[in-house]
Parts: sequence; structure tokens; C-alpha cells
Amino acid sequence: MQASTTVRAEATSGVALTLGLCFVVALLEGLDLQSIGVAAPRMAREFGLSVGQMGLAFSAGTFGLLPGAMLGGRLADRIGRKKVLIVATALFGIFSIATTQAWDFWSLLAIRVATGIGLGGAMPNLIAICSEAVPSRLRNTAVSIMYCGIPFGGAIAAIIAIVFASDTGWRHIFYVGGFGPLVVIPLLLMLQEPGRFDRPAGDAIKPPPVSWALFGERRATATFCIWISYFFTLIVLYFLLNWLPSLMVSNGLTRAQAGWVQILFNIGGGSGALCIGMLMDRGRPAAVVSGMYVGVIVALATLAGASGMNWMAMGAFMAGLFVIGAQSVLYALAAAYYPMAVRGTGVGAAVAVGRLGSIAGPMLAGQLLSMGKSSATIIGASIPITIIAALAALVLLRRPAAKD
Repeated sequence: MQASTTVRAEATSGVALTLGLCFVVALLEGLDLQSIGVAAPRMAREFGLSVGQMGLAFSAGTFGLLPGAMLGGRLADRIGRKKVLIVATALFGIFSIATTQAWDFWSLLAIRVATGIGLGGAMPNLIAICSEAVPSRLRNTAVSIMYCGIPFGGAIAAIIAIVFASDTGWRHIFYVGGFGPLVVIPLLLMLQEPGRFDRPAGDAIKPPPVSWALFGERRATATFCIWISYFFTLIVLYFLLNWLPSLMVSNGLTRAQAGWVQILFNIGGGSGALCIGMLMDRGRPAAVVSGMYVGVIVALATLAGASGMNWMAMGAFMAGLFVIGAQSVLYALAAAYYPMAVRGTGVGAAVAVGRLGSIAGPMLAGQLLSMGKSSATIIGASIPITIIAALAALVLLRRPAAKD
């Protein structure tokens, strides 16, 4: 009896360590992902960037996220999640520091693409590690615990921007976002791999073909629904992540006020990711997903009509709560619809397709702004996009999940 209790206690502590380390990496990833949006107004002045160039700078990192997610997910099924996560974490840490040394627009683009490759490679591995560390009935909660680190990291980026308010202070955000991952890497060595990766050094597993991973065993409908929902949800999410501070300033807020709005957006996001994930594990996922996307639409409508600091802050908090919460749920759902042997490939492909949306969102917003469209019009245009994402997610929930 005592031995059984000891084993359970060790298993619980192992899960807590795994989720804690994954949360920290997600925190640092969120810090880097939102650093460019928070630093953008000051970077634009230093480098003389136009609104269109700012849109490209926002999207540069996401250009790297796409191949990073595909490659990181595939390698995870071949050599193990932990090894790929460590390499990806080192990569985005090194190039986050390199962002501080950018000397013009083109060097900035190149460095952000390289940073994005590391960020993209990390995410499918974080999702797979967390989903495999717990029983399937707790998968949504586990992935949500990890993913709420993303918006909390964004809040830290906004706080750093407020503390270092000078025009040259934007570099401090990237120093923190770069050295943090390098410090965490030794701790990641303590992560436990699933038993199937417990092999001699250099002995890799040959995973099934990509086509079978994505479409085999009647997974085609589930895969396409995941891709559609990821793509359209990430259009909205990355538009808000990158453009919200600039839009708030253009609506009359001071730089400090815009920073606080960004912090509230991320606090709402962390709360939404955790709470909605727990609700998904308690049953009636279709009702939770429906309510979640209705909340996204209400939040976008509130932001579009906001005219003062209080209403903008309320809209930003609600947008974070439901939009980031929605993305957290989608990550957990992707892990549920692919078996362990190809989970990295399936999740990596979903993340990569979603990154097309994260590229499109900031670029489209930048083009609309350069055409003279108001921020309210651009935010309102996100509502039909949200409806498409919701419909795809609801169809997905009618499909059977994978059996490990």
C-alpha cells in the first residue's frame, strides 16, 4: 500500500514538473511573439518604417513559424519531443537576442524569420508533451495549463515596454525574451519522454508517412476541420496580438495606456485558456465551444465600438479571454485527433496551417490601415472570420477522437 502511494506521488510530481517546464517555455514564447507588436511603434521611428512595412515585420516571424512547426512536429515523431523542444528553444532564444542588433528593415525581417522557425518548432512539441503526460480525460486541462503561459508572457512584454519607455528601450524586451530560453534549457533535460522514445542515442523511429498521419484511418474530415478552424482563429488572434497596441494609440490612448490595455488582453487570455480548457474536460464540449466563439464575437464588437480607455480595456480583456481561450482549446483538440505515433506530425501540420492565418492577419490589417480604413472597420471584419472558425470546430467535435 505504501509502495503504491509512493508511486502515485512520484507520478504526480513528474506530471507537475512536466507541465511546469512546458508552461515556462510557453511563457517565454509568448513574450517573444508579442514583443514585436509592443516594440513596433518605437522600432518604426528608429528604422523609418511605413505602416505596410510594419505589417511585414509583424508577419516575418510567422513566416518562420510555418516550416518550423512542420519540421519540429515531424522530427518529434522520429527522435522524440524533448530533443526537438530543446533545439527549438535555443534557436528562438538566440535570434531573439539577435533582434536587438538589427540595423535596418531587411535585417529585421531576416532575424524575425529565423526566430519564428524556433518558435514554430517548439509549439507542437509542447502540445504533444503535455497531452501525453496525463490521461486523455485531462488532456484539455493539461494543454491549457501550458498554453496560458503564452498570454502571460505577452503581459510581461507589455510591462517591460512600460518600464523601459524610452525610444531605445524596445531592445530590453528582446534581451529578456532571448536570455530566458537559454537559462531554461538545462532544466528541460529533466523532461520525461514517452516510453516509445526510450532508445539508445542516435536510434530514431521511422514514423508512418505524412499522408497516412493526416488522412489515414478516416482522419481527413477531422484534419480539414482542424486546419480551417486554426487558420481563421489565428487570423483574428495574430491581428490582435500585433496591431492592438498601435490601434489603441491611434484611437487616442497614450503609450502607457495602450500598454495596460495589452496587459489586460493577456491576463484575459491566460484566464480564458485555463478556465475554458477545464470546462472542456468536464463535459459538453460542443456547448463550451459554441459559447466560446459567441464570446469572441461579442468581444470584437465591443472593441470595434469602444471610444474610451475603460471600454477599450473591457473589450481587450474579453478578446483575450475568448480568442486566446479558443486557440488553447484547438491545440488540445488537435492532440486528441491524432494517435501518439503521429501526434507530432498531425499537430505540427495543424500549427503550420494556422500560421498561414497568423501571417495573413497582420498583413491584411496593415494593408487596410494603409488604405485609410478605421480600426473599428478592421476589427468588425474579423467577426465573419470567427463564425467560419466556429462552424469548423463544431463539425470537428462530431468526429471520433483517436485511440492511443
